[in-house]
Amino acid sequence: MPDTAAVTLDLLARYRRAMLVLDADALADLYAEDGVHEFPFLFPGVPERYRGREEIRAGYRAIWGASAARPREIREVGVHPGADPEVLTVEQQVIGTLATTGEPFTVPGLLVMRARGGLLVHVRDYMDGLGVAHAMGRLGAVAAQLGAGE
Repeated sequence: MPDTAAVTLDLLARYRRAMLVLDADALADLYAEDGVHEFPFLFPGVPERYRGREEIRAGYRAIWGASAARPREIREVGVHPGADPEVLTVEQQVIGTLATTGEPFTVPGLLVMRARGGLLVHVRDYMDGLGVAHAMGRLGAVAAQLGAGE
């Protein structure tokens, strides 16, 4: 049986491939049936978490379907195995262009991934939501939406 760290690195590679081609099915299939994907930082228009493989599938299908962002590269900044062998922390930058304008974008992020039995059981996805909105030319609209809620 492979060690957990090797499985987690393989899962990371498959996770990135799914992100690059915006394949919600391939991404969701990496999760345990009851897996959880969390967005701990405020990310306008995105729930705090998806619970379960099918909610992850539906959520990413909706997000990617509504987005003009087209990633072309995921640049690895650092991969840090945890003291817990099931955990891997990943620093990365998603680099791409907007289909609507051709403008480039770079979004930094941090993933804390827990894998068990060859599947992701919990991912914390720390992404700069305002940075994403800015990259997509939607910062003003998001700021107005946030201000309207106060």
